Amino acid sequence: MKKISIVVAAAAIIATGALSSCNGNKTKQNDSLQAIEEMVSTVEEATATTDTAKYNAAFFNDASKLASTPSDSTYMVTETGLKYAVVKEGNGKKPAATDAVTVHYTGKLTDGTVFDSSVSRGEPATFPLNRVIPGWTEGLQLMKEGGTTVFYIPSKLAYGEQGAPGAIPPNSDLIFEVQLISVN
Repeated sequence: MKKISIVVAAAAIIATGALSSCNGNKTKQNDSLQAIEEMVSTVEEATATTDTAKYNAAFFNDASKLASTPSDSTYMVTETGLKYAVVKEGNGKKPAATDAVTVHYTGKLTDGTVFDSSVSRGEPATFPLNRVIPGWTEGLQLMKEGGTTVFYIPSKLAYGEQGAPGAIPPNSDLIFEVQLISVN
């Protein structure tokens, strides 16, 4: 953000100089104002793409992608590209990749199609964390027992090019709302 602040300050200095050198010429003033507006637009775009919190807030508040995510959640992106929003912070243990966990979850495609849900079945699922897709292994290690998180898992951390026959098309990004019940 420091670089962007410097760019904004430089734009302001350039704008002041450009407008004062126009000496009342309306055409030059309009051209200078247009150039300044384009510069500001470029800075705003750079700010939007470099400010991770703003980017994630915009992503997670898009109702077409994550309708169940509350607007006051904290949004994060990991180095691998896993995006997540903490819906409810847990207060229990955090699992390790080698632990088994018991969870309730709902899995959706990005178009909102539910492809699996322990919630709908009315029975939580238990499984070793190192035997699931990489996005789950990584994501659940960020949670504590009792917490609920929404994960947006890019295809490379899900089922990748092969997909899951009959349920998940190839190269599908996935959305999971997960409640970590216990670390076993």
